[in-house]
Amino acid sequence: MSDPVTLAAQARVDTANGSRYLTQLCKHWSHKFPDTTFTPERGVVPFGEGRRFTAEADPEGLTLRVEAMDREALTRMQGVVAEHLARFAFREDLGGIAWTRVG
Repeated sequence: MSDPVTLAAQARVDTANGSRYLTQLCKHWSHKFPDTTFTPERGVVPFGEGRRFTAEADPEGLTLRVEAMDREALTRMQGVVAEHLARFAFREDLGGIAWTRVG
């Protein structure tokens, strides 16, 4: 049974490489979080302690979602995801990632 999740934030990144970045992110974190699941279109990384990262790719881009139990953890996850995505997408200028609180 997973931990309850109370806060969420979402961001949309316009890129033709969304599926590639989704796969890279999920593969990277699957070494530390073995319950990670992903396909070329959707990935879920359960970070534990009520924290979860979800990504959905389509031909026009990538939708990122982070969930956490409190605002501090949510903000930290937003930074971690944005930093890793920027590292994997270093050949492409994705612009700034604008997170929006959801739910």
